[in-house]
Amino acid sequence: MLMWCTWVTWGSRGSNGVLALSSSDTWRARGQIARVALNHRLPTIGSEPGFAAAGNLVQSGPNLSETCRRAAFYVDRIVKGAKPGDLPVEQPTRFELVINLNTAQALRLTILQTLLQRADEVIGFQYPDANPVPLLGSLAP
Repeated sequence: MLMWCTWVTWGSRGSNGVLALSSSDTWRARGQIARVALNHRLPTIGSEPGFAAAGNLVQSGPNLSETCRRAAFYVDRIVKGAKPGDLPVEQPTRFELVINLNTAQALRLTILQTLLQRADEVIGFQYPDANPVPLLGSLAP
């Protein structure tokens, strides 16, 4: 319910986009977030795995495979007798950028080539459009 109230508020205040914070609720609702955001013509960014594949514009966050490998390392150390409190806390070091060009097209956004080149994955392809609106155009060289 809170999510729907937030959408109504965003729409009435002229928001420019949606940042979906990481949570199990966000992961479960990633497709619903994409549909509602597209209906409101709002680009979305989130860090959950599958966020861009579900129809949202951008997914940027820790590499899930690397995070799982590091978790396995900790489990192995604990099983071998290490005390959990003695193990160092680690921050993710590898991040992924996924861009959904189908969503960009639906929102009439053009993603800069330099950003596409930095992406780890690009979903879909872009049809030529007579009137695209540049995204992050101020970052162009």
